[in-house]
Amino acid sequence: MSASTLPIGTTLTSPAASGTVNGIPANMQISQAGFLQLISTQMQNQNPLNPTDPTQFLAQIEGLSEVSSLQSLQTSISGLASGLQGAQLLNGTSLLGHSVLAAGNTANLAAGGSVSGAVSAPAGASSLAVQVTDASGALVDAFTVAPQSSGYTNFTWNGTTTSGSAAPPGEYTLTVSASVGATSQSVSPLVYSQVQSVTIDPSTQTLELNTVNGTLPLSSVVNIQ
Repeated sequence: MSASTLPIGTTLTSPAASGTVNGIPANMQISQAGFLQLISTQMQNQNPLNPTDPTQFLAQIEGLSEVSSLQSLQTSISGLASGLQGAQLLNGTSLLGHSVLAAGNTANLAAGGSVSGAVSAPAGASSLAVQVTDASGALVDAFTVAPQSSGYTNFTWNGTTTSGSAAPPGEYTLTVSASVGATSQSVSPLVYSQVQSVTIDPSTQTLELNTVNGTLPLSSVVNIQ
């Protein structure tokens, strides 16, 4: 009988009957007790005329040690990831109630409220024209702002129509164009949104902010008020 052959009826136990442990399939798992049983059985059933080289047993023991170390490392990494995720979520709660600035051209207007945003004016811009349209695409209001020489140029729509009456609550679209010399250039706006709650994206493990204007990743935020 060879050193790798076990007698009929020998049973080795594994830590789980099904499923995986630390990503290792059940049919490839073996406990330390089962491993020692395997070594003992090999020694008992080795060929006396051709005994197994002791270095083979040492190699097997080293292999078990490496697997155990990897399993412990995986467990530690999983624990660390969970801890970091919890810390990230806890830190995100500090943004509740704050307004964050991120790229976007739609905003929800509350009754009696206003909408604030910002743009990065192109070089040479003399003025910025902001247009507000409703869900049907109809023009609701339009106004101009003077561009800042550097950084973002902030603007605020006061929530009224061109006639001066209050616009009804709902979602509106903001379009911005910059006058540069004799030409007009489209500029992508950014919108301030109040943070209502925070969540962790299960697919990317990144923090997401749930705002009055929708969900956006923390990485897209350029300013916090």
